[in-house]
Order: sequence, then structure tokens, then C-alpha cells
Amino acid sequence: MRKRVAILISGRGSNMRALIEATRASDYPAEIALVVSSRPDAGGLAIAQAAGVPTAVVDQARFRRENRDRAAYDAELHQALTGARIEFICLAGFMRILSDEFVRKWEGRIVNIHPSLLPAFPGLKPQQQALDAGVKITGCTVHYVTPELDAGPTIAQIEVPVLPGDTADTLSARILKAEHKLYPLALPKALEHL
Repeated sequence: MRKRVAILISGRGSNMRALIEATRASDYPAEIALVVSSRPDAGGLAIAQAAGVPTAVVDQARFRRENRDRAAYDAELHQALTGARIEFICLAGFMRILSDEFVRKWEGRIVNIHPSLLPAFPGLKPQQQALDAGVKITGCTVHYVTPELDAGPTIAQIEVPVLPGDTADTLSARILKAEHKLYPLALPKALEHL
């Protein structure tokens, strides 16, 4: 039986699109049952809707305007997920740090993709970090989410060369192409233990 997966996004949804496309295969072990965005104007929402995937918005700006904290945001997010009977979460460009409490509720059932070969270059701007460090190889990593940022166990990685003359933008574009290959391959591995 296919697992009910939610994808959390904040922007254009290119990794989300790759996952949705992968689930079209009849033998793929997941179905995308919900896409949740932290921003109502995220481009990925229209892509998900066009693919027939239910969507929801838990608007981070609304929580800021109402002076509500991260715990309140995460509680509403959790409610949206459980209301849709979600079994597993994929973060795909979700630009929020989730609370430790939320992560613990979903421990072993939440993954993220990061544009570096973790544990190298965690956090923000990993492509620039790679360029600044002068490495010849970087890449992307799908990993389990834990309370410590970008520190969960690795599920899969793909290497991407750093080319002479690369900028953060050119390197980011090549890594993103690798992400679109890696995430659909890594999700079935992550679901094996469920």
C-alpha cells in the first residue's frame, strides 16, 4: 500500500514537481496526498493543483502579524497534516525551521533535501560555502530531519563537480538538477522502515 506523503514548500516547487512525477509510476511506494506551503503566493501551489494534489497554506506572515510563535505555527501545520492522514513528510524548499517538538512528533517520518554533501556546508548558502572553501566536489543530500539543523542521518547523496568559474548561481543550478534526480530515488529508501 502506498504511503500518504505531504510535501512542504515555500517557493517554486521544483523538487515537489519531481516527486509528484515519480509517484505517477504504479510501483512507486508513495502518493503525494497533500502539499502545504508557508506562503500563499508560492509558485508550487499552482503546480500541485494542476497535478490534482490537494493543497493547503499555513501562512507564516499571518502568524507574524498575529504575534503568534513557532509552536502555534507548528501546531496548525501538524493539524493540517494529521487531518489529511499524512504518514510521511518531505521538505522541499520549506523555508522555516521547525520546532524540536514538531520534529520529534514526526521523527523517522520527515526528510529534507539539502544542496551540499552533508555534513559539509550545513545551513544557509551552502553553494557559496562550497565555493569559499575551494572544494572540487559538492552535491546534495537527502536526510532525516532531527532537531539539530541539517544533522540527521543521510539517506542518499549525489556528487556535483565544482567547475572553474562557477558562481553560487551556476553551481546552484547544477545542484538543483541533481536534486531532482536524487529526491525521487531517496524517498522509497526512506519509506522502507515504515
